[in-house]
Amino acid sequence: MAETKRMTVSQALIEFLAHQWTVDGDVRERTIPGVFGIFGHGNVAGIGQALTQLNVHDPDLMPYHQARNEQAMVHQAVGYARMHRRRGTYAAAASVGPGAANMLTGAALATTNRLPALLLPSDTFATRVADPVLQQLEQPWDIGLTVNDAFRPLSKFFDRVQRPEQLYSIALAAMRVLTDPAETGAVTIALPEDVQAEALDVPIEFLQDREWHIRRPLPERGPLERAVAAIRSAKTPFIVAGGGVIYSEAEEQLRAFVEATGIPVGTTQAGGGSLAWDHPQYLGGVGATGSLAANRLAAEADVVIGIGTRYSDFTTASRTAFQNPDVVFVNINVAAFDAYKHGSELPVIADAREALVALTRDLEGFRVTADHAERIARQKAEWDEIVDRAFAPSGADRPGQPEIIHAVHAATDPRDVIVQAAGSLPGDLHKLWRVRDPLGYHVEYAFSCMGYEIAGGLGAKRGLVAAGDDRDVVVMVGDGSYLMLNSELVTAVAEGIKIIVILIQNHGFASIGHLSETVGSQRFGTQYRTYDPAAKNFQGGDVLPVDLAMNARSYGLDVVEIAEGPDAAANLTAAVAAAKASDRSTFIHINSDPLVYAPDNAGWWDVPVPEVSSIESTQQAREAYVGERAAQRPLLGGGQR
Repeated sequence: MAETKRMTVSQALIEFLAHQWTVDGDVRERTIPGVFGIFGHGNVAGIGQALTQLNVHDPDLMPYHQARNEQAMVHQAVGYARMHRRRGTYAAAASVGPGAANMLTGAALATTNRLPALLLPSDTFATRVADPVLQQLEQPWDIGLTVNDAFRPLSKFFDRVQRPEQLYSIALAAMRVLTDPAETGAVTIALPEDVQAEALDVPIEFLQDREWHIRRPLPERGPLERAVAAIRSAKTPFIVAGGGVIYSEAEEQLRAFVEATGIPVGTTQAGGGSLAWDHPQYLGGVGATGSLAANRLAAEADVVIGIGTRYSDFTTASRTAFQNPDVVFVNINVAAFDAYKHGSELPVIADAREALVALTRDLEGFRVTADHAERIARQKAEWDEIVDRAFAPSGADRPGQPEIIHAVHAATDPRDVIVQAAGSLPGDLHKLWRVRDPLGYHVEYAFSCMGYEIAGGLGAKRGLVAAGDDRDVVVMVGDGSYLMLNSELVTAVAEGIKIIVILIQNHGFASIGHLSETVGSQRFGTQYRTYDPAAKNFQGGDVLPVDLAMNARSYGLDVVEIAEGPDAAANLTAAVAAAKASDRSTFIHINSDPLVYAPDNAGWWDVPVPEVSSIESTQQAREAYVGERAAQRPLLGGGQR
């Protein structure tokens, strides 16, 4: 008879997770190096007790980390996973009801970004012996429905351990999805609070080390040959490099490919870092928030080579970016779902690194024409000059965001990581941040979740520390996102994890304020002002007397407040340099002028404007919208037929 160990479901699950390893070539690391947890009656006697027991007997086996918000636990796991190129992530354990529901946003973010996170929400009694329990959702049309069922559409894997014996198959299936590059995202195991504490005889082999090898599928011969033929026939090819390049660690292969062929590259938000900003073939971001250079070349491309991209509407500029009437898409992706995007007839379902190696080999001798190479170089030089002008000192008391970005960039090291997620900063960073390292740019822009920045940045730094990497993580955040979720600053202080947070104060929602103007809504509801009882709005009141620097200081961070004045940008650079020299977390506060925008890029984003309106500004916006929408295309991969 096989040897067993008497354990609760929670004890077995936690010990199982402690013995899972991801193997990627020569790299072997813990798949789940720790657990974030906020305890309540739903998990304190289950997962909480299991973590306590391990902490007493073997504290290094599965470390526990406190958090202040359940959503933020998942964000930390995602930031960690990004820095580890999806080879590792954290588990996040929450109590029943509201604790579990608070993780829903994090689940959607992880799945949308194709980044792994393990969610362990507690559930109501499987036996229903005390039905209904505290915080139980009751629906008369489905008594078995719980809050955790909301995770089903948000997760790449969902199951509920309703009987102890189910743990084995559920845990193994969850690990398969977590480590599958084509399927990964939020993985949710719902744990009824009574089942967590139930015992079973666990086979010892379930608790032993298990390796999960990352799949790196090679391109099939037929699809590869068709892709090669299409590229060889191209006169103006263009590469869209997405997050898949980073996750497969294919930067060197991409560089070798473009140096051999001369094909220019534009990156998505997730693909930032695929090439260094000053590489001759790198034209910057592509799409609605991309560079003018990349968008001009993308518009003319007859063959678009998408590598590891999910082709969001920002990447395609709402399907206006690629205007060649005969454009063909060669889509290289480990996930068939993304490889077939835009009706491509040339999908290559393969790992990005392996596909680039094969393309470089099979396209030997192919190179863009001298005329096209000269055009690429000219467009790059023109855009670099435009960015330089945007970075020039203005002497303004409140610098605009482009000048602030330059001031931060000037103080950072090439390997430092910039973290952002929402508002106007992602667009400005995509245009202006000059990325110098494959891991140096982490802008969460698949879900673009306000409040991700601090928690995600903390997770990124946690991931770097785990890898023995001492580079700094710099979080840039607007006051709108900061007010959404800033509590993980306490976690940084509690664990002595150093991050640098730069708070750009613009007294409202700068990005949506600008967008509101373009759609004719006159910045309504986007400014932080006192309520005007006569007008019944927040448009004309006083600026709110909120002191966010004092708020950060109350958490225990070192705080630097940049005074308004002509030297504000220079003082910001000095403050970032000083923060880098410190071993403590630093919060830097600066006031900005939200009406100073980044350079134009010929990109467009489809935000529908009402067909009818009594407001003149909306009528004008509708007329402009109809004109822009005329450039939208179905983007069928075989060209117009």
